[in-house]
Amino acid sequence: MHEQRRRGVIFDVDGTLLDTSYLRVAAWWEAFHERGHDVCCADIHRAIGMSAAELVEQILGWSDPSVRDAHSRHFAPYLGRMRPLPRAAELVAATAQLGLNVVLATSAKGGEIGLMLDALGAGAAVGTVVSSGDFERPKPDPDIIKRALGESGTDRARAVMVGDTVWDVIAARRAGVPCIGLLSGGIAAEQLRGAGAVEVYRDAAALLDDLGASAIGRLGRGQRANIPTATAEG
Repeated sequence: MHEQRRRGVIFDVDGTLLDTSYLRVAAWWEAFHERGHDVCCADIHRAIGMSAAELVEQILGWSDPSVRDAHSRHFAPYLGRMRPLPRAAELVAATAQLGLNVVLATSAKGGEIGLMLDALGAGAAVGTVVSSGDFERPKPDPDIIKRALGESGTDRARAVMVGDTVWDVIAARRAGVPCIGLLSGGIAAEQLRGAGAVEVYRDAAALLDDLGASAIGRLGRGQRANIPTATAEG
């Protein structure tokens, strides 16, 4: 049982388990325009998955904390409308049934986390939740992945991440953890693979259908997943 507890899967939430990527884009667009910045939704979408501060700087080329504050207000009305992606809760439950730690790594803060967990509906299958709000350097920095491993007691050599953005893949790779990419966040397969994703699936449902043959299934059988091309940092 000790060996099983040390194997685990880290799931991103927005765009991976919950259908919220484009809600985030809409809230960011409203926030930028409220603060007088004329930006394109496509540029926002490409930056989704970064920390709030880095997203603003990526798009504007400079910092504007007022945009971050405005985003929280504009996203608030969507909190009650969050929905899980098809079979996402089943995927989380099936992962736990393989004897693997289930860890959620999210950019949500404070009260948002409880609402996201309620929307997901995965219940006791979720073992640990880590928020990037706890870190000065969120994704693509690997700190959140390292914290997820530490808090859940998961061995880095026996871990897999699942995410939907290139920033998820890069953060996992920098932490020395292979990452499965999902297309449900709207990022192209070639971009996810180019960032280092070891496998790419359409969404949580497709990964669940192929779970036994995936890196998660191999992990559940005690096998090593594919190793990221970059060495872990730190």
